[in-house]
Order: sequence, then structure tokens, then C-alpha cells
Amino acid sequence: MVQKLTLPGPVKEFMHTFRDNGFAIFVVGGPVRDMLMDTKVSDWDFATNATPQNILKLFAGSKYENTFGTVIVPFDGTVYEVTPFRREGRYSDNRHPDDIEWAETIEEDVLRRDFTMNALAYDGEKLVDEVEGHSDIMSKTIRAVGKPSKRFEEDALRMIRAIRFYAQLGFDIEEKTLKAIQEKAPLIKNVSWERIHDEFMKILASDRAADAILLLKDAGLLEMIMPEFTRCFGVEQKSPGRHHTDDVGTHLIKTLRNCPSDDPVVRFAALIHDIGKTETRDIDKKTGITTFYNHEIVGANIANAIGERFRLSKKDRFKLVKLVRYHMFSVGEEQTDKAIRRFIRRIGKDNIQDMLDIRTGDRIGSGVPETSWRTELFKKRIVEVQKRPFEIRDLKINGNDVMQELGLKAGPEIGTILKALFEKVADGELKNEREFLLEELKATTQKV
Repeated sequence: MVQKLTLPGPVKEFMHTFRDNGFAIFVVGGPVRDMLMDTKVSDWDFATNATPQNILKLFAGSKYENTFGTVIVPFDGTVYEVTPFRREGRYSDNRHPDDIEWAETIEEDVLRRDFTMNALAYDGEKLVDEVEGHSDIMSKTIRAVGKPSKRFEEDALRMIRAIRFYAQLGFDIEEKTLKAIQEKAPLIKNVSWERIHDEFMKILASDRAADAILLLKDAGLLEMIMPEFTRCFGVEQKSPGRHHTDDVGTHLIKTLRNCPSDDPVVRFAALIHDIGKTETRDIDKKTGITTFYNHEIVGANIANAIGERFRLSKKDRFKLVKLVRYHMFSVGEEQTDKAIRRFIRRIGKDNIQDMLDIRTGDRIGSGVPETSWRTELFKKRIVEVQKRPFEIRDLKINGNDVMQELGLKAGPEIGTILKALFEKVADGELKNEREFLLEELKATTQKV
């Protein structure tokens, strides 16, 4: 017996508008699942026996600009998606239905959906459950509705969605459903990279990201979308005097698992930071030591190609490549302030913590302690060094100040003076404070 679910006031009011005009209306899919799991509902989806034209008449400002029947309805400060009841149709491209077939009942509609946990509907009083979806939610099971292979032939993205739900919800994929994913994995090539990107980034942002990546690999999907990564498994790193005990692929999974950042782009970088090792592995004939010289440079090129393929934004791809390219930074106590400033300029101030998070995951994933005294010293020195400017424009005075104080006109000489001041501040000889910089200018004038 399912307890009565509580709908928010605006949702009830929205549904009453349909009923007052003679139409049936149900909350469907994810929102029902989330209510049954007692988790927050972020988006509300509805199914109705009203046609798109009926819905447009009921709500001013509604939009119907797609071929799937979904109407976008602004209501009480939010936006709802409402779709007329549909029945199963033919999907010849493994992505979209060839034709939209309207159904007469909600029972028909739920039978076309992807997984039983999403094939639930609720009208405010009664739960419609034709496929034992409630039972699967209680047992934390991801099960395809009907014949799994047919569901994935209809829309191949559902295979990655199943693993995304595994990652986000902590559910397990039922055996027949998983077997169908393994059999139909090649169909994922028919899905747009934009859709794959959205699901993959959600996986990376989840608590079970590392386990989900392994499941993508075991299901055969990872080979289809990122073969460069699957080739990392079996690439041995064991070597005399080296700390690595796992192959590259296993190490990368462990690095992701232990990376403290919750940023999916940073986690992506953690996952592929050593991906260049597949192309650079060598064994020194004299020492027998396994080497991966310049793997970070090769890896950055691979990361760029992967970022383009996964349709990362220019900003995210730039960050991904930079984190892979410079993850081999050293933290020796003999480093000069100049070397640390160079490190910060390379990766950018905004990426410092991200790079340190990757280093943390890398260390733990290599079987060594989370940090070291050298790393902690490096962190402190990064803080100290940042108190000094990194670029001339960071100085507390500018060219106008120089011209005013020294009575000079605009020209190359102004830049020369600013550069000399910058070098003194960067070397710790002069404080980057306006009064000190102006005094230095005056002193320079007096010397001249």
C-alpha cells in the first residue's frame, strides 16, 4: 500500500485547471519517483489527455515548438512540461520516434517509458503503477519497461541513462537490463554527442562516479565513446623504485574515486590525467625502469580531442586540457618564488585548488598518503606568493600615476618604469602598496 503523496500547492492548482476543463492530468516519471523516495523534486512533468492545442488555450504564454507533443507552460513563476498521452511507436534511428501516436489512457502512456521507476503516474489521489515500479524503487532496482532490448533500440541514450541513474540514485541495474545494454552498446554511436555529454557529466558529478565509469566499461559503452580510456587498462606501471602497483586504467579510476572536487570538469581531468601514458610507455634498457616521458604533453592533446568530441564548452575544454597538461608539477622545498609564480601563471589562479585536488586523488590513487610535508609547504608558499603581483597590471599604481608623478607624456618609457617597479615587488624588495610605489617613483626621479 502506497501512502498518499503530497503535492505542492501550485502543482495542485495547475492540475485543477485541467480537471476544471474536463481533462485528466497526472504527474509522471521522475517527480513521482522522487516523491516516493522522499527526495526533493526539481522539475515537474505531466501527462494529460488534452491535446497540445487544448493546452495552449488553457494557459496564456504556453509554447509548443517540438514534434513530440510537449507543451511548455509558464505557471506561478516556474515552467512545467506537459505532454499528451502517447503510445509506443517505431524508432528507426535509435533516437527519435518516427511518428507520434496519441494514446487514450495513462496506462498506455506509462508502458512506453524507459525504466519501471520512471513509469509511474500520480493524479493527486491514485498511483498508477502498471509495471511494479514502486516495488523496484523500494528494492533500488533499475529495470527496463517490457523487453529491455526494445527499449534501447528505441532510444540508445537510455543505456547511458541507466548507468547515470545507477550513479545518482545508488540503484543497481537488473541482470536482463544490463545484459541488453551490453548487447546493444554499439547503438550508442547513433546518439548525438550533445546528449551523451549531458549524461556523462551528470555521471561525473555523482557520488558513484568511479563505479559508474567501470560499469560503462563493463557494459561496452566506454569503448564506444572514449576508446582512448579503455586502452589504459593493461598498461603496466610497476617498476623498480616506483610507487605505482596498478595499471594505468585502474590508477585513473582510483584517482577519480579519491579526487575531493565535486566539479565534473575537474573530475574529468582526474579521470584522464595520465591518458597519455598509453602512447609514451617505454622501458629504460639500462635500469629496467618503466618510463612515460612527456605523457602530460601527449595527454593534453588527447584531452583536447576528447573534450571536442564530448562537446565541452570552450571554457571547460580549455580547463580540462590545462589540468591534464600541468598535473606533473613538482613541490620540492628548493623551489624559488619565481618558479611558484610561474606555476600559478600557467594554470591560472582560479585553477589552483582544482590542480591540488587532482594531486590529492592522484596520490591516494597511487597508494601513497594523501599529502606530504612538501605538498603542505607548497600550499603555504602559494598563498604567500599570491600576496605579490603576477602581472604589471596587478600593481597598485598605473601608467597615469607614473605620468602624473614624474611629469612624463605617454610613451614606451612609462612601460619601462612600471616593469622595473614590478620586478622589485615580485622579488620582495618593494611592497605592492600605493604609497610605497609612489615613494619609489619619487626616489627614482631624485636619483636621476
